[in-house]
Amino acid sequence: MGHRVITPRRCKTIPLYARLVRYGFRKHATYVAAALAGAFTNSVFGILRAYILIALWQARPGLAGYDITDAITYCFVTQAFIAPMQLFGGGLGIPERIRSGDIALDLVRPAPLQAWTLAEDVGRAAYLFLARGIPPMLVGAVVFGVVVPGGPGRWVAFLTGFALAIVVSFGWRYLIALSVCWLVDDRGVAVLSMVLTTFFSGMMVPLHIFPGWLADVARSLPWAAMVQLPTDLYLGKAPVMETLAFQAFWAAVLLGLGALGTRAIRHKVVIQGG
Repeated sequence: MGHRVITPRRCKTIPLYARLVRYGFRKHATYVAAALAGAFTNSVFGILRAYILIALWQARPGLAGYDITDAITYCFVTQAFIAPMQLFGGGLGIPERIRSGDIALDLVRPAPLQAWTLAEDVGRAAYLFLARGIPPMLVGAVVFGVVVPGGPGRWVAFLTGFALAIVVSFGWRYLIALSVCWLVDDRGVAVLSMVLTTFFSGMMVPLHIFPGWLADVARSLPWAAMVQLPTDLYLGKAPVMETLAFQAFWAAVLLGLGALGTRAIRHKVVIQGG
């Protein structure tokens, strides 16, 4: 009498998520010209930002615990984060699929919508980091000189923080995307999200130079986990375990809220047109 082998569901889903990561990578790798244009733009604006920060740090040496080289490095690392972290919003096709009604198909896929979308977004972020993140760093190194982490421990800490930052960014953008189900038009909340992310992430200037209570508030919010903290890990300016724990906390909170939101849209899908 033959025996039927039952494959655990987890063993089936792991290869699925790996394929989704690869799909997200390859999907965005088809837009080579756009990636090169984005890398060029990031590099040019990085140079402009660098000169502004140089002037600021020449006027205020040692500001925020950085020297001029740290400030320049901060500039180009944060420029490298713009595309992978999708700091200006978007990156997920969920709003369009909610409006068209295709989200109903997404909800019956063989993997949860949130996990499916996260896997694709990780692939997207990996490609954009290589194509649009590394070139500005190289430009900064050639034109100004930048700090390079010393030792494998610093690199491991930074890469771990970078990975967690991608998850935090996804968690926030996923919630914004799901809001279309209730708000119908997401343009207002998308603009608000962009403003909050740009200001409180440390994209404009290091959060350490914010005055008093504002700095404390900004460093406690999830946006700090997207830019400020992984950059400080790169520079060796942050306690590793405490920083990673903070990022993991916000990743878990945002993913948890996203899971609740996904459950809610199963009962409320707004279909516009057609």
